[in-house]
Amino acid sequence: MKYQIGAVVLLLLAPCLAHGREQPVVAPKLGPEVQKLGYYVGTWVGQGESRGGPLGPAGKLSSRMTCDWFIGGYQVICRGEETGPTGTRGFLNILSYDEKARTYTEYAISSLGDSEYDPGGSLVGNRLTYLVHQEIDGKPVKFRYMEMHASPVLMTYRAEAARGGSPWRVIAEGKITNIK
Repeated sequence: MKYQIGAVVLLLLAPCLAHGREQPVVAPKLGPEVQKLGYYVGTWVGQGESRGGPLGPAGKLSSRMTCDWFIGGYQVICRGEETGPTGTRGFLNILSYDEKARTYTEYAISSLGDSEYDPGGSLVGNRLTYLVHQEIDGKPVKFRYMEMHASPVLMTYRAEAARGGSPWRVIAEGKITNIK
């Protein structure tokens, strides 16, 4: 009788025990779009020039950042510092690919307290483009940021702005070299 009660209890608990056991999580396979983020892995040094505009005055720009894959291999994390006409700021950028929207995204924060989320990036050939809509002084401003991946160790960039319906105006451009 003792063994029968134990067997019945075990039979009743077996499905609960099996259900409660953690099943191994199988990560989805990384698509080619995610793998393309590997371009950024390494240490990069940048030089450029701001032509002045809605984000600040004209002057020389310089930067240094180090990028690595985040755990799991789905995002690239970049930490760095940039210096320009308004001073120096540290930054942290998270680069990823949104499978549902089929676009690249970037989330950025800085030591000055600002943050920015840029969805909708497109990579066509070796050209990455983001279109960003913001408000500055209560007025809408569109920004277009473009990177040309000229080689595995060199990218050039151009940032443009347009207020209202005005044409695009270059506000910054330069080059960034992978040194490691």
